[in-house]
Amino acid sequence: MTEPTHGGEAHGGALGERLNWLRAAVLGANDGIVSTAGLVVGVAGATDSRSALLTAGLAGLLAGSMSMAAGEYVSVSTQRDSEMAALALEKRELREQPEAELEELTQMLQERGLSHDIAREAAEQLTERDALRAHARVELGIDPDELTNPWHAAWASFLAFTVGALLPLLAIVLPPAGWRLWVTVVSVLAALVLTGWSSARLGAAEPGRAVLRNAVGGALAMGVTYAAGVLLGAAGV
Repeated sequence: MTEPTHGGEAHGGALGERLNWLRAAVLGANDGIVSTAGLVVGVAGATDSRSALLTAGLAGLLAGSMSMAAGEYVSVSTQRDSEMAALALEKRELREQPEAELEELTQMLQERGLSHDIAREAAEQLTERDALRAHARVELGIDPDELTNPWHAAWASFLAFTVGALLPLLAIVLPPAGWRLWVTVVSVLAALVLTGWSSARLGAAEPGRAVLRNAVGGALAMGVTYAAGVLLGAAGV
């Protein structure tokens, strides 16, 4: 059945899931931009060696992307385990006490604004069609056919971070030595403006504050690491 829309805005769970993935991809790319930019700009403060910058940038890209992927895999695996445990418990309750579960579903539908008679009829029809699916969606907020996939989440985080990290890495190693720092700073700030605007629009928020937070945070990260690199370089470390 097609989910209803109002004013062009879809209210289906699938759309919400897609928006969550898009938002996670934008934030993952943002993390890749900021962390890698801070790393390579810090190294640039200490040395102008292209090989040192490339080594540091690649190390940061690989470490960050693998860390993001592993963290997302563990997190989503835990969520999936919880969803499967909740479904298993609900399945057992439906088998052992079907009448109590029917009454529970009726009450939950009443809480959503239906009268008792209509809620009872709806609960009976939903139970006859697929009791577990009905309780999963109404009571648990879970779609049994669309459980979270930890591998999808891990790959999405890995790719998003990698794409974001490539920008400062290429910006610091491709230009001539005299242009590297400024090309990197301008490129990174422009990218952060874009990711800030994108994350705000995906969350239906005003983009101004998000853009400002992103740009200021990225500039601060690069400024601090560059200053640290300059001090370490001057000290001969």
